[in-house]
Amino acid sequence: MAFVTEEFKAKAEKLCAKYPRRDAALIPLLQELQKESGYVAEEAMDELARFLGLPYSRVKAVVTFYTMFNREPAGKYHLQVCRNISCHMAGAPGLLALLREKLGIAEGETTKDGQFTLSAVECLGACGAAPVMQVNEEYFERLDEAKLDALLEDLRHGRLRARGL
Repeated sequence: MAFVTEEFKAKAEKLCAKYPRRDAALIPLLQELQKESGYVAEEAMDELARFLGLPYSRVKAVVTFYTMFNREPAGKYHLQVCRNISCHMAGAPGLLALLREKLGIAEGETTKDGQFTLSAVECLGACGAAPVMQVNEEYFERLDEAKLDALLEDLRHGRLRARGL
């Protein structure tokens, strides 16, 4: 299966033209690949590296460094709980335990219905609002058990937007 299709290449050329060097478009192009398939496959990294004239190792390094890139298919809702020191001290381990219990999955797993993937990540950059969880592209701050329960209920009903949580 080709990930870097002719349609993708046309979009990519327009995107690359906005930057002083083609390789500067690497992150936006990876985001576009992920948007199309829900994750960035190994083959996609290889094809994108060739398209940009970069070593595969450079593309792989970016994908593995940033938590925003999924290397495996993820559920409809990717729950990423920050585990860095501020969030840890504010209760992130307890939130992770609750999520494992309520969803019946471990970190790195996806529920059987494909709705939720659970991950613990190093830092979401919102230390002042700890503990923090990112759901897809949305941040949920100052979480506690009640807020987590309300959020899971919303997600189960297809509502992602933060409601002053």
